[in-house]
Amino acid sequence: MFASTNSRRVLRLTVALSALALALGTAGTAQARPGVSTAIIDTARGDGNVVSFTFDDGPNPADTPRLLDVLRRHHVKAVFCLQGDQVEQHPELVRRIAAAGHTLCNHSMHHDDMSTWTPEQIAADLRQTSAAIRRALPHARIPYFRAPYGAWGQTPAVAASLGMQPLGWRLAIADWETPGTDELVRRLEEGITAGAVVLMHDGGGDRSQTVDAVDRVIPVLKARHWRFTLPETGC
Repeated sequence: MFASTNSRRVLRLTVALSALALALGTAGTAQARPGVSTAIIDTARGDGNVVSFTFDDGPNPADTPRLLDVLRRHHVKAVFCLQGDQVEQHPELVRRIAAAGHTLCNHSMHHDDMSTWTPEQIAADLRQTSAAIRRALPHARIPYFRAPYGAWGQTPAVAASLGMQPLGWRLAIADWETPGTDELVRRLEEGITAGAVVLMHDGGGDRSQTVDAVDRVIPVLKARHWRFTLPETGC
């Protein structure tokens, strides 16, 4: 009798532990979409002197249109990391960015620090942001995600499971300090290395210095035979 009772207890425990392991495994292993990885990419596509320009925290009606004009004039394509609440306020600028042939990136809804968020919280925010972008631009392609402040936490795996490559950077010129256009030009010219993804801003404040610096630096880099490409993907 004792042996039989003990066997039943062991069986129930085994079944319970198996169910728990299955549940934990299912909850804890978000699968990256094909062609996307959980690696945080900071490298431009191509060999030699290639560089990727990326711009965060927009769209911003004061500076994004002028930046788009600068990039068009110099025949450069960039990545725009869009903040959801800015997208909702300025959907026409999202359409203009895409119409100019630039690439879109999900930069969260409200620019919150997500480093301590659960995967469920992260997924909800990223989906909300992508939905806002697609309300402005139906069927928009959003191949990248960048975590605000570079506070990644569990965001890379969640972003990859939603089909977005985590996008980092190799050079941040700290344009939020607004140190003057000449200083930003210096930081770009001296800081860019082959294959670098460069972090700049077209939103989050007055970015006129950044726009002016980009306008001055692109011809210098092109004269030195630099090429402007998009960031790599993870696969």
